[in-house]
Amino acid sequence: MAMLVRPEPLSAELDRLFTSLFGEARPERWVPAMDLYETDDAYVLKADLPGLSENDVSIEVENGVLTISGERRSEREEKRDGWIRAERTFGRFSRSLTLPEGVDPNRITAEFDKGVLTVRVPKPEQHRPHRVQIRAAGGDGQRTLEGEAREKA
Repeated sequence: MAMLVRPEPLSAELDRLFTSLFGEARPERWVPAMDLYETDDAYVLKADLPGLSENDVSIEVENGVLTISGERRSEREEKRDGWIRAERTFGRFSRSLTLPEGVDPNRITAEFDKGVLTVRVPKPEQHRPHRVQIRAAGGDGQRTLEGEAREKA
């Protein structure tokens, strides 16, 4: 026969009191929010990094993987009293994205403005639309043929 153990009434009451006053405990790991979108000639990644500067962030490309990492340092002092609620998380972070085949890492650019990091990854040539000029045989007129390059699935 299984025995049910009832929590101490005082302990449960204290838990309810702290939760109602201060809310649920939150995880300490910080992961920045990121958006990734595609334009005609590039993939663009935007990351919200409030409170950081370009010196707090590192961008590396290795074996076709782009990694953004850094650290947001805590403003709190461990010995300081008076904290009622601390919801902002701090610490090291790292986000990695696999790049499409053929991306030239030397052409990747990054800009940091008002807490937003923008990384621009130019598409490889074979992924871009290509325009071919067609000359009419025996004539001076030119015609433009438009097409699009796509990978086979």
